[in-house]
Amino acid sequence: MLGRQSLRVVVVGGGTSGWMTAAAIARLLPARCSLHLIESEAIGVIGVGEATLPHIRGFIEKLGIREADFMAWTRGTFKLGIEFRNWGKIGDSYVHPFGTFGRGKGEVDFHHYWTRLRRAGADVPPLEAFSYACMLARANRFDVPAADPAQIASTYGYAYQFDALLFAPYLRSIAEGLGAVRSEGKVVEVLRDGASGDITAVRLDDGQRIEGDLFIDCSGFRSLLLGEALEEPFEDWNHWLPADRAVAMPCRTETSVTPYTSAIAMPAGWRWRIPLQHRTGNGYVFASAFTSDDAAAQALTQAVEGAPLADPRFLRFRAGRRRRSWVNNCVAIGLASGFLEPLESTSIYLVQQAITALIELFPEAKVSPVDRGEFNRLIDLEYDRIRDFLILHYHATTRSDSDFWHYVRTMAVPDSLSEKIELFRRAGRVVKYREGVFLDASWIAVYVGQGIVPEGYDPRADLPDADSLMRGMQALRAEIDATVAQVPEHLRYIDQYCAMAAAA
Repeated sequence: MLGRQSLRVVVVGGGTSGWMTAAAIARLLPARCSLHLIESEAIGVIGVGEATLPHIRGFIEKLGIREADFMAWTRGTFKLGIEFRNWGKIGDSYVHPFGTFGRGKGEVDFHHYWTRLRRAGADVPPLEAFSYACMLARANRFDVPAADPAQIASTYGYAYQFDALLFAPYLRSIAEGLGAVRSEGKVVEVLRDGASGDITAVRLDDGQRIEGDLFIDCSGFRSLLLGEALEEPFEDWNHWLPADRAVAMPCRTETSVTPYTSAIAMPAGWRWRIPLQHRTGNGYVFASAFTSDDAAAQALTQAVEGAPLADPRFLRFRAGRRRRSWVNNCVAIGLASGFLEPLESTSIYLVQQAITALIELFPEAKVSPVDRGEFNRLIDLEYDRIRDFLILHYHATTRSDSDFWHYVRTMAVPDSLSEKIELFRRAGRVVKYREGVFLDASWIAVYVGQGIVPEGYDPRADLPDADSLMRGMQALRAEIDATVAQVPEHLRYIDQYCAMAAAA
């Protein structure tokens, strides 16, 4: 660190994104900066329950947090994927797994062999029967993946479902233990340099002035620094993702504590179910153009699977992102940067990716336009590709039973998505990226799960004879079923795991 200036970093806003940012910077860049976080207890947080992607495990590990301690503190459960009900058509159900189909190795992806047999008229089980993660989720069982790559139990990953209102205080204790300073108060003025346009300080409602070199906007939907002070435009994607409201209501857990999140299609959107150790999170994400707040609240109340623990709470949002997430010396992270509805649990992932990119491109003394440009490229890429993946869920449907589903089924979609759909429909091909969150198995799960079954397949899938291929599939399915049967029930595993944390 010799010769490098210690920057004054000011984080505006707490909650999940603010304290994730503060904890990560304090842990990973202790000699590069001082860190000051501003939040107001008078401003509520969005936290209605969090479902995550497997990437969160790496973040927790980098902070030096033991997984068992994290699970116990946040009352968390494990997550093997997301169950989708009634999306392609009413009565359908499939799992988007955090794992592969087949063994996940070889020159030809497993779904090409499956497609070959299916096109030949063979009696082939559904594709998810050949995913260890899907079958483990369906059986309501959980264990950590096997270390031996030769075992079928090594072909998956996992994430967490936890109480967001417990997560932020947990991270706060870590960040403050590492030297982060917190101030209570509302920002009432943003001061800028007249020549450069950089933010120089913020003034709080008690008159306190806090100066900084780098400002991180974690102020939520308001986007106090990037959106209001720097006036960075917002790109609205509501025409592709029309859901703009959510009503949330926790309930007592009176049904299974499943190792997956459920997304159940509703007449004007979809309903989430997130089982935690102490309660179940529920919410209805809906489009206000197609139903009213009262009707949505009534539909949610009738659908929850346990006694309500609170009154319905409403949230408003817009799908889209700021044109740039890093402008001048201000970086927006989380909702201040953009919002994509929680259908695929990407909110915390996007926070994590922004933090990772910022740490990798962290300024030494002065913000470099090159680093700033690379940060914006990476964040835009994440948002744009997730956007297409979310639109796919809505557009790939045969439903026309409500105005909402007719709209999303018939709407024009981005060219980048229509090209992906046609490529898979024609030949079972999935666009491969070096960057971005959702890999082949994720796209395959949604395509096939919602009725887009390939008309063709990779010609190399014709190499094995049909009888050998069928025997291999039967053996794989038997291996998956036998291995799943040896795994403990999900809640029993959690009880034992958290008991270990308490005893340590």
